[in-house]
Order: sequence, then structure tokens, then C-alpha cells
Amino acid sequence: MNIFTKHIASVLSLSEESVDNTLALLELGATIPFISRYRKERTGGLNEVQIGDISNMNDRMKEMSVRKETILKVIGEAGKLTDALRRRIEDCWKASELEDIYLPYKPKRRTRAQIAREHGLEPLAEIIKKQRENNLSAVAVKFVGGEVTSADDAVAGACDIIAEEISENEGTRNLVRGNYKRRAVITSKVIKSKKDTDEAAKYSDYFDFSEPLRRCSSHRLLAMRRGENEGILRVSITADDDECIDNAIRFYVHGHGACQNVMAAAVEDAYKRLIRPSIETEFAASSKADADSEAIKVFVDNLEQLLLAPPLGQKRVLAIDPGFRTGCKVVCLDEQGTLLCDDVIYPHPPKNLAMIAGYMVKEFIEQYDIQAIAIGNGTASRETAGFIKDLKLPSEIGVYVVSEDGASVYSASETAREEFPEKDVTVRGAVSIGRRLMDPLAELVKIDPKSIGVGQYQHDVDQTELKRSLDRTVEMCVNRVGVNLNTASRHLLTYVSGLGSTLARNIVDYRTENGAFTSRKQLLDVPRLGPSTFEQCAGFLRIPGAENPLDNSAVHPESYGVVNKMAADCGCSVKELMQSKELRSKINLEDYVSGNVGMPTLTDIMTELEKPGRDPREHIEEFEFSSDVHTIDDLEVGMLLPGIVTNITKFGAFVDVGVHQDGLVHISQLADHFIKDPSEVVKLHQHVMVKVIEVDVRRHRISFTMKGIE
Repeated sequence: MNIFTKHIASVLSLSEESVDNTLALLELGATIPFISRYRKERTGGLNEVQIGDISNMNDRMKEMSVRKETILKVIGEAGKLTDALRRRIEDCWKASELEDIYLPYKPKRRTRAQIAREHGLEPLAEIIKKQRENNLSAVAVKFVGGEVTSADDAVAGACDIIAEEISENEGTRNLVRGNYKRRAVITSKVIKSKKDTDEAAKYSDYFDFSEPLRRCSSHRLLAMRRGENEGILRVSITADDDECIDNAIRFYVHGHGACQNVMAAAVEDAYKRLIRPSIETEFAASSKADADSEAIKVFVDNLEQLLLAPPLGQKRVLAIDPGFRTGCKVVCLDEQGTLLCDDVIYPHPPKNLAMIAGYMVKEFIEQYDIQAIAIGNGTASRETAGFIKDLKLPSEIGVYVVSEDGASVYSASETAREEFPEKDVTVRGAVSIGRRLMDPLAELVKIDPKSIGVGQYQHDVDQTELKRSLDRTVEMCVNRVGVNLNTASRHLLTYVSGLGSTLARNIVDYRTENGAFTSRKQLLDVPRLGPSTFEQCAGFLRIPGAENPLDNSAVHPESYGVVNKMAADCGCSVKELMQSKELRSKINLEDYVSGNVGMPTLTDIMTELEKPGRDPREHIEEFEFSSDVHTIDDLEVGMLLPGIVTNITKFGAFVDVGVHQDGLVHISQLADHFIKDPSEVVKLHQHVMVKVIEVDVRRHRISFTMKGIE
């Protein structure tokens, strides 16, 4: 059994067997999507989130194990490592507790306490700690000599020794931690010299702000920390000093007298000089980590919704990147997203060449058999959508507004330059808009997730953890949907279970040299793609029109034998079995349970045979803004408007109603009932109806409600 199994199982409330088997699979290099989809018997049916939690905790415990080895080595070299201390360190899996255990043994710079020890004052400190001596001055005189020039100097030095010992005591530190957990307050003040500057204006809510730390939401904490990093705010976390000191004095001081007075002074000094700065730093770090975690979760949830947004599918698309002065860049794409042509039209001011633009659009539609139109949601989007609507195009040609977030990042990227070396950034951006309509997932994987515009303080959180979480989210989404082996880009293939950038490039190169794949088995002919990688990736790669119909399903090649046996027992081919509900109904799954194949796998196989290669994403819907509003000046309180959810945060959802300024539906205005999280009632890019409840034209702020709207 893995040495971490028991602890992980206990913390995550999972069975030890499931955790141990999952850890074993992870150690062998299996990916989370592969384990959750094809190893349900081993894991007890754990989902991607649970397996991800196991993986994260395993990584953290490995890091702590390295830290423990360092601590044991240092204490051992100092000759202070007892068997009991070793066991305590080895059994500890809480970072703050581990550091508390280590603190008394940790090598230090030359502290005041160390200097006092060098002056021979440790025996005096021991006398004071016993709190039995009635004539402390008489005893202290005996320690005068050298640099200790008086009894008061001796007592002060002993006090320093006691203060350091108190500050290193686990009980004392936990006492203070408890107070901070219950009573800590986070406070922010504006730095006076920055108060009237333009850059400080956005932090005006935090110029004189104070709130219990446990109630401070992640977005407020991250906003304050950003203001602090920019040199505009001064942020502190404090607790009730008097209460902390009084609680510690009751713990250390017994009775009344000179020794007791010194002990009380040592307690206060230990708290103010040593413990408080340390605990404040600890809580500043932990509160920031908690805020990071919450913000990253919001980002991950939004990214998942965006990546799994409904695709239009393989249709011929005319995409428009709208603009006024520079015109609207138009591109035509075939079913595979290949660029057929590009041009510029000028239907808006200042050129106002709407008639010529309309003629060009109709020519493109006829020449390239266009089936749908994608319009970017940036500048001139509403005007361009109105222009297209006025053309009275055939009703079967759908018109869709597509998010441009990140399109400019893609258009200037190395990826875009590789794809379109002869085209400028405007053409590349328009192509990205069109491809996003066809398949958001396939296009968005080419862009750094932080540039997609669905995060909350994404540049302020732990960047390593953010990247790890976002990459894992992209990987899960790609593998949940599945990938067409013959049309997928190198970037999309990179996220397929077990592949990575090198093998993704090798697959594309093989496809270019040898033509389309006709069988999953051909993957084994791709350079450097061996049996182990094949096992990880094959089930997530689809081949429409393959010789074996199972190659276009989520049935893993390792289970083909089971399906072949099912078909043989039914007296039909695999293709006929997949096409006939009646034939499938005759199958008794229990007859096919074996050592390696259990009911979870068999159930998944039957689901897949019914709808092979089914895309889990929903169907796309057209959307149209209200024709009555075009700018924020057109809004009036009480208006009921259609909108699109553009971003979701912990405090609410932002909605675009077509006035070039998103409005906020505060969490308290999202539903008629209490909700803890906006994602309970809204999803990214969801079409919603909102009512205007406040418009602040000067500050460009709009407030909506969704309460009481059917």
C-alpha cells in the first residue's frame, strides 16, 4: 500500500482501496481522464474531480516528505533527534504544525536570546520560570559580570530567553492562532500620497476598509492585495492584542511576585515582538492562498463552461471581425475551418459603403455556399449584426454573435503565424471568430486560458497553481468530448490523454505524409507512440467512417473483444449491433463480466453502442439583442432586456445586453431564493432575461436583476 493512502483516504472520505489503486495508476503514468473513464473497476467509480483531488494531495504530501527529510537531518545533526520526536515528525501532515515542531530546533541568526545565553543567563531564566524566588534582585546580582553590568541587565537577558522559548511553544502559538481564526480583522488604508491619483480611484472602496478576516470574500481580499502590491494601499491583519496576551499570561503566570512580573513581561514581549508578526504573516499567506483557491475555482468553472459551449459543427461559415474606421474584416471558411478567402467591407461610418458591403456579403454566401455567419462581439458588433439582418438573407443561414475574448492574443501568436504566415492579424482574428462558432473547444485550446477573459483577478493568484488547474481543465474537457483524429489540430491533440506536444506533432506529420487514419491501430505506426501511450489515448480519438465502427466511439480498443463476443452471441456484426436497439436488448451484461471487465465498463460500453461518439455538448442557439437599446444612454430603470452571461464571479454574473458595457447581476439579484454561488443558477454564455435596476452613466456601471422574471 502507498505510504500516503491512509491519510488521503481519511481526509477525502474515500475508501483506502480506491485511493491506493488510483495512486498506483497515477504512478504508472495514467492520466486522470483515462483513469476516470476506463478504470472504474479499479477506482470504485471515482470521477475526475475526486481523482484530481487525490493527485493534488499526493503531490503535496510528496513535497512535505521532502521537507520532513530536511528537518530530520538538521535536528539529527544537532544531536537532538529522539525516537519520539522522529515519530511525531513522520506522522505530521499539517504544514503549520510541522513548522511549529521544527521551530525550537531551527538554526537561527544571533538573536537576543542567544546573546543572553552566551552571557550565561540561562540558569537565571530557569529560576524565573519556576516562579518560586521571592528576592529576584539578590539572585540576579550573582549573574552580573562581563557585558552584564547590572541585575536589571541580567533579568532583561533572562527575559529575552524566556520570550523566545514562549514564542517557540506550540501551545502558545496555537492559542494565538485560535484567536486569529475567531477574531482577526483585515484592514486597508490608502497611502496618503496616492489618495488623489488616477490609479488609486479604482481602489476607493478600500481607502478606509475593515472587516473580519473570516468574512472577507476572495475578490475583496485579492483587490486589497493588488492595491497593496501597486503601492496604493497598506493592508494589515490584526487580532485583539490584549486578549491574546491575557490568555497567554494565564497559561504561564501563576501567583504574584517579582518572577511573575518578569514572566508576564516576557509573555507580552514574546507576543508583540515574535509571535504576532509570525502569525500575521502566516494568516496573510493562508488567507491569500484561500482567496487564490476560490478565484481559481471560479476561473476553472468558467473555463470549463466556455470550452464545452455548444458547437455549430462542420458548416461553411462567413466570419466577420467588426469595426468602424478600419472596416469589417470578412473571411470565408469551409467545413474544416480552412480559409477560403478574406476581404474588408465598410458598411459603417465614416465610409458608409453599406450597399457595396451588402453586395459583397451576398456574393461570398453564394460563391462559397455559406451556411452560417459569425460576428465578433467587439466594437461595431451590434451595428454589424443589424447590417446583416437588413440584407434579408435566407432564413436557413443562422447569424451568431461570438465572443472575441482572446482572439487578438491568438492572432498575434506564433500558432497563428504558423497557420497563416502571409495574413495579417485582422484576418487571423476573423478566422478565429469563425472557428469558435464551429467548435469552441478546438479553437480555444490554442489560446492561453488567462487571455480568454473569464477569470477573476487571474493575474494576482498563484500562477503555478492557476496554470496547473487550467491545463487540467482543458485536458478534461478535450477528453470528455473526444477528438477527431483526422481533423484535429496539433494544439487540440496536445491535450489528448497521454500525448503532449511532441506526439501531437508526430501524429499530424504522419497524417500529412500517409493520409487520413482508417484505424486506431495505425497510431502504433506513429513515431515514438508506443503501446503504453496507445492505451492512454486511443479511447479518446475518433475516426468517422473507420473500417471498424468502434473506432468512432468511446469504446476502448481493449474492450473490442467483449463487443465482438456480444455481436457473435447475437448472430450479427458489430455494426448491426450498434444500429439495432432490439439486438442490444437481448444482451445480459452479467454474462460478460470477467476479471478485467466489470459492470461499470460494460454499462459504459452499452451506452456508447447506443450513441457512438455522442458529443456531450448542447446545441447552439441563435440570439438577438433588443432593438430598442444600443448604448448605455438608451437604458432606463425597469427595462426588460435579453442578454448573454459573459463572466461569472463569486459576487454575481456580468451580462451583455448590447450596449458596449456589461452590467452586473449581483448574487442577491440572481434568484428569488437564497443561493451560495452564482453558478447554481447561471452558466457562461447562457441567454437570460434581465431587468435594469440602476444605471450610472458617469461611472459606466449597470445593475440588473433576474428576480421575478419568468
